[in-house]
Amino acid sequence: MEEQKVPGKVVIVTGAAAGIGRATALRFAADGASVAGWDVSDKAAAAFETEIRQAGGEVLFQVVDVTDAPAVEAAVNAVVEKWGAVDVVVNNAGIVRDAQLVKINGTGTVKSMPEESWDSVIDVNLKGVFITTRAVVPHMMRQGGGVILNAASVVALNGNFGQTNYVASKAGVIGMTRTWARELGKHNIRVNAVAPGFIATDMLKSMPPDILDNMIDHTPMRRVGKPEDVANAYFWLASDQASFVHGAVLSVDGGMVIGT
Repeated sequence: MEEQKVPGKVVIVTGAAAGIGRATALRFAADGASVAGWDVSDKAAAAFETEIRQAGGEVLFQVVDVTDAPAVEAAVNAVVEKWGAVDVVVNNAGIVRDAQLVKINGTGTVKSMPEESWDSVIDVNLKGVFITTRAVVPHMMRQGGGVILNAASVVALNGNFGQTNYVASKAGVIGMTRTWARELGKHNIRVNAVAPGFIATDMLKSMPPDILDNMIDHTPMRRVGKPEDVANAYFWLASDQASFVHGAVLSVDGGMVIGT
C-alpha cells in the first residue's frame, strides 16, 4: 500500500521546539506540510526553521503561550493569513511539576504539592488545549473540516505516583477529546488523542532513575519510546488512512497499559 502523504496540509504543533513536538513537526514537514511551530521561547526558532525546511516543509515559528487566549487567537489568525487554512492542530505543549499530594518524613515535617504546581500544570496541559482548540475550530468549520490531535498520557489511564496534577490534566484531555468528537464530527472535524508511555525526552530526564527503571520493568517491550514513535502516530491519525478514527485514545507505550 502506498504511504499516505499530507502534502499541502497546514499543521500547527504546540510545544514544537523539542522532544515529541519537534519530531512531530519534522514528520509532517517530510511530507510537504506547512508547519507552524509554537513554543514559549524563541531560543530554538532558527534551528527549528532550518530543520523544517531541510525536511521539505514550509515553516512559521511563533512564540506563543498557550495559556494566553489573545496570543493564541492572534497566532492562529497569522497562520490562516499566511497559508489560508488550518488543517491539523497537534496540542502537544505540556509541563510537569511533580510532588506527592502529602508527604511526611521521619521528623514529622509535612510537605505537600504546592497550589502553584497544580495551577501551572492544569493551565498549560489542560486549559492550553482548550484555548488552542477553541481558536482553531471556527476556521476548520468554515473550511469544511480538519483534524485535532491531543496529547494525553498513559498515566491518565492508570494514575502515577507523585503526579496528581499531571494525571488530572491528561485525564481531562481525554474527556475533552471525547466530548469534542461528539460535538465536531458533524463538521467533518476529527478529534483523537495519543497517550504516550515513557518517551526519551528532556521531560523524562527529570525523573529519578529508580522510578524510570521501575516503569521500564512494567513495559513489556522493556524500553522507553522515541519521540518519532509518537510523531508517527500523530501523522497517521491526521492522514486519510485514519478517516474513520474519531474520539479514540491511541496508546503509544510499548504495551505499558497491559503491562501494569
